[in-house]
Amino acid sequence: MTTATTVSSIRRRRAFIGAISGHLIEWFDYGVYGFLAVTLGKLFFASQSPAVSLLSSFAVFALSFFIRPLGGIFFGPMADRIGRKQTLLIVMLLMSGSTCLIGLLPTYATIGIAAPVLLILLRCVQGFSAGGEIGTVTSFVAEYAGPRRRAFSTSWLMVTAVLGLMLGSIVANGLTALLGQDGMAAWGWRVPFLLAGPLGLIAAYIRLKLEDSPEFMALHAAGEQEKAPLRESMRWKRALTLVFCIIVLHSSIFYLVLTFASTFMTNTLGFDNSTRFWFVLLACALAAAVMPIGGAFTDRYGRKPFLLGAGLLATGSMFWLFQAAPGATPASFLPPLLATAVAFGLYASSTYALMTELIPTRIRSTGISIAYNVPVAIFGGCAPFVAAWLITSTGDITSPWYFFVGTGLVSLAALLVLHPNDFRRAAAASVPAGSAPADPQRTSEVTA
Repeated sequence: MTTATTVSSIRRRRAFIGAISGHLIEWFDYGVYGFLAVTLGKLFFASQSPAVSLLSSFAVFALSFFIRPLGGIFFGPMADRIGRKQTLLIVMLLMSGSTCLIGLLPTYATIGIAAPVLLILLRCVQGFSAGGEIGTVTSFVAEYAGPRRRAFSTSWLMVTAVLGLMLGSIVANGLTALLGQDGMAAWGWRVPFLLAGPLGLIAAYIRLKLEDSPEFMALHAAGEQEKAPLRESMRWKRALTLVFCIIVLHSSIFYLVLTFASTFMTNTLGFDNSTRFWFVLLACALAAAVMPIGGAFTDRYGRKPFLLGAGLLATGSMFWLFQAAPGATPASFLPPLLATAVAFGLYASSTYALMTELIPTRIRSTGISIAYNVPVAIFGGCAPFVAAWLITSTGDITSPWYFFVGTGLVSLAALLVLHPNDFRRAAAASVPAGSAPADPQRTSEVTA
């Protein structure tokens, strides 16, 4: 049987570079919209009220997330049937193509209602693509890494997601500083989207040269690919429910730190663009820096206790963030923002590894695509919209804490009921017929 331990270091390194480079560009493409939400709201949604335009823009942001589960249902089973590599290539081309086309769209002033309709359609294609990316690329990297380095390796997917969004922030905010609001509204907003074309082609070329993951190739060699992965995944309801609930906090805090905080500091707290830019950049850098540390720690000492502690920190820091908002100055708001970013980085360091260890290889991409994309759609993509709506409807800028703290409590409850047998069952089901059985004791030691 071909395993991660028998794969050459050159092949493993090439696989990681291919997966990570494409993931970086996927998140750059996907995140640029969030950083330009205010500008796009004015250009594509006609309203006399800036709040209504912003809510409309965030509603389109959220809509693309509701398409993600459909992309997961389509591409997850494809990756389990034909392989991770081919699926990663297809979703890369879809994402970069749709993002590039957004940069070519005429605005509401030019073609009226057709402008937001076209924007919505392209955001849906982005969401469809992103839904296929996460389950496939997580399975690909985890299966190359092996169980003893799984969290450390998959944590780099989270790092590259953050770096992709940071890159989007740097480009969007850098252009705003260079061109000013008028220049951005006139044509500058198009540049970040148009960059997706050449970047996507480069990433697609890199992915084209990859070999499939060793675990999938072992299944393929044994003729044991799951023919109906979507139906089979329904037999793993407990595992899917656990992943769903654990990802709820992961989703909400991700989009709090990397998307909503930027708009919140500008529109609600009145911070200038330069302050917002540097605060978000610092928060992202801190979150990314602690992710590999957390992943390496849980590979050695176990996932559950660490994630429970990180989840408690994340829930408390989100409460602090919003309680600190009334009358906040940049100096007073920075500590809770950075605390939330660090807690986010620690929690997100090992959630991807946990997903792969709860779902067996033959349905891994499908299972993750379903159990990850649904909470991301409900609690992640909706987070900026729900937070903005709560503030607008209540007039209380602290009110989003109800939503964010609630997501933390859901995930903490799931982690409390997580049991070593959940991992043993998935490990046993991942072994092809005729291969050496997995070590269930080692599995429970690493994961629980």
